[in-house]
Amino acid sequence: MKKTIAMVLAATALTAGTASAQASRANAAGMPRAAVMVGGQSMLPSRDIVDNAVNSADHTTLVAAVKAADLVQTLKGRGPFTVFAPVNDAFENLPEGTVTTLLRPENKAALAKVLTYHVVPGRHTAADLMRMIRQGNGRATLRTASGGTLTAMMNGPMNVTLRDESGNVASVSTYDVLQSNGVIHVINKVLLPK
Repeated sequence: MKKTIAMVLAATALTAGTASAQASRANAAGMPRAAVMVGGQSMLPSRDIVDNAVNSADHTTLVAAVKAADLVQTLKGRGPFTVFAPVNDAFENLPEGTVTTLLRPENKAALAKVLTYHVVPGRHTAADLMRMIRQGNGRATLRTASGGTLTAMMNGPMNVTLRDESGNVASVSTYDVLQSNGVIHVINKVLLPK
């Protein structure tokens, strides 16, 4: 059973990476980009980060956290922003009580720090990230909006992973969800600053 699950996960990662590479080539050739499906909904490139995220069934916890931290207007701004968006399951896998504690009004600053740690100024597509990793001899340091750093690395020929300052590693599961004010890459873990 574990072997079957591992094979399905590997195939999913390969498919996502291949689709991302194909989409990046299409974009480079000047062809129109198709909407990417996330959380059962089309993420339209004409919408901003927030307007797309609120439609994703996979990102309800992230959206609630962005609202609680008063970051909606920031993420609706011009940008461009690159957002590494953790899925609901990523929040559920944090230690018990973490999300509830962060969502309390008195912890708004800490919540904002965690959320902005997932935001990198600029529009960095999968192709851009992979190029930066190659140029950095296997690693690229990304400065986040919170002032921290993420380390981008490759795990196979088409899979980008991110390591946070605490050593936790997240994999990108969906690449290049283009937005009017940036790009979203869906990740499987919440990244935590020091």
